[in-house]
Amino acid sequence: MQHQSKRYDFHDKGAGYAQLAGELEALLAGEADPIANTANTAALLFEALPEINWAGFYFLRGGELVLGPFQGKPACVRIALGRGVCGTAAERRTTVVVPDVHAFPGHIACDTASRSEVVVPLIADGRLLGVLDIDSPRPGRFEAADARGLERVALVLLAASRFGPGAP
Repeated sequence: MQHQSKRYDFHDKGAGYAQLAGELEALLAGEADPIANTANTAALLFEALPEINWAGFYFLRGGELVLGPFQGKPACVRIALGRGVCGTAAERRTTVVVPDVHAFPGHIACDTASRSEVVVPLIADGRLLGVLDIDSPRPGRFEAADARGLERVALVLLAASRFGPGAP
């Protein structure tokens, strides 16, 4: 199947993320494999979102986050819970928006060009599966509207995918 993604305007972030969630739902329709779906989700986000330099996933494995599908420069492979923005979002089980990663205690700099970050925990049936991580080279790139929009994207991904015990 050929898919043509597009960059969205995002002047109205609510509308932009709603369109993006609809595009993701169509892209994932009929596929339940979590690796395939997270790979396509990362690719779609990387192409669609303006001013980002990394989009991807970390999965919870044995008490730590392990790198999953992503788009961007090579990344840190393992992150302890509670460490960095990803580990903090996972441990708290809440979305974390960081306007300036250099001001975030314990920030893990995988790409030194990244200046701001948003991380959304992936939770299904009360179980933490991992996180969706988006980085930007622009300080202050993310705000509450981005967090809400990306949480909606994460829900679309979770609804389409079969994350069984120990998955992906």
